[in-house]
Formats: sequence, C-alpha cells, structure tokens
Amino acid sequence: MLNLFRILVADDHEVVRHGLRALLEAQPSWTVCGEASDGREAVATAIDTKPDLVVLDIGMPKLNGLEATRQILASLPTAKVLILSLYESEQMIQEVLASGARGYLLKSDASRYLVKAAEAVRNGKTFFTPRFGHLIVDGTLRPHSATKTSSPSVISLTAREREVVYLLGAGKSTREVAAALDMAVKTAETHRAHIMHKLNLHSITDLVLYAVRNGIVSTPGPGRDSAGNGNGHCEPSTLAVRVQEAGIPPAEC
Repeated sequence: MLNLFRILVADDHEVVRHGLRALLEAQPSWTVCGEASDGREAVATAIDTKPDLVVLDIGMPKLNGLEATRQILASLPTAKVLILSLYESEQMIQEVLASGARGYLLKSDASRYLVKAAEAVRNGKTFFTPRFGHLIVDGTLRPHSATKTSSPSVISLTAREREVVYLLGAGKSTREVAAALDMAVKTAETHRAHIMHKLNLHSITDLVLYAVRNGIVSTPGPGRDSAGNGNGHCEPSTLAVRVQEAGIPPAEC
C-alpha cells in the first residue's frame, strides 16, 4: 500500500472521469484517490487527498485547469499535473508549461497515451500529445517561453483577474462576476478594466473571443438574463456570430 501511485482525476463530465479512472486503475499499484467536477473542487480535493498526480481538464467550470494547476502547486509543490484538452494549440502548450503542469494530452489521444503520459510525468519527465513531438525535439517549447511572447498573455494577469476572465468569458455579467467572487460590483468593474488594459482588448466581446481562443472557456452558449431586464450580458446572437466569424469551432463534450 505504501507504493501506491495516487491520482486525482478532474473533469466536468462524469463519463469522462469514469473512463480515465478505468484506464489508470488498470495499472498495478495505481489508484484514483479522488475525483472533481470543477476547478475549485479539484483544488480543494487535491489539498485534502495530496495525490502524486493530478489529471486536469483545461476547460472546467468555476476555475479553469491552468489556474487550478497554479493553486494546486502552490499548496502541493511536489505534486505533478497532467493537462487534458480538446484543443490543438502551441500557445496553449506554452501556457500549460508556464502554469507548472508537466504534460499536455489531447482528449482524443487519451485512450492510447494516458498511461504513458502519466508514467512519464510521474518520473519527472514531460509529456506532450504526440503530434507536438517535433516541437520538443527542436526546442521550440520551453517552460518559461510563454512569458516572453510579444503578445499579451493571460499569464500576465493576477490570480483574481484570471478568475474574472474565466467568468466574463463564460458569459457572466459584471454583477454576476461580483456575486460569484464575493466582491463589490465596482471592484469587479475595476478588475475588468485592468484586464482589458493588460490584454489590449476593447470590448467584452473581444474578451470572450480571447478566452475562447486561449481555451480559458469553451465556445459560449446562449446567455441568460435571470432578471429578465438586461444586466450587462452581450446578446447571445451577437456572441454566436462573432465566434463563428472568428472561425472558432464549437466545444465538444
């Protein structure tokens, strides 16, 4: 029992978590010590269970996988993190490395490479979905290169600002962001203004597109106005059209 390799699995789809658990626990002395369905739960469960490895979906509710990684490693610096994603993006891999995660695996590759990836990360190595292997060989990907790019990056934001980006990108109004993060509406507005300035964005729609392109959120669905009288949401049709114009594919389950 002392030699068990303990793993936490975090994904917002129950069927995906069960599939990952089955693949991992088929290995001798590997056990899934916990599951989480959103980013905040992943952080809390990791701190509680202290796993050797955390397998995190990058696009989870409440807290995306990159921010969850930062918070987990801040509390558990010896833990290893493997990120799962639907998206093929070199910039995304740079963001993953900068967050402190050691691996990046496309979900479409998980059935073939999850065990290999987990084993590599367990042994202190990095693992990237095979189609990006050439970038490792020629040295294009380095853990800190994401912070040196000329374009604005979510890495330049504070932890609180990244949470605000996630919520705004998911279609929340500023008032809803304030309620979700237990802050004054004016504070949320200040965070939003700072974010727009740092990222050189000029509208909430630009911020939503930024969040989608960088995998912070999935393609936004129809917005909701719970009060029924307008509370700062972009119109659903506007967002849908802008996302389609930008050539961003719809999110997959």
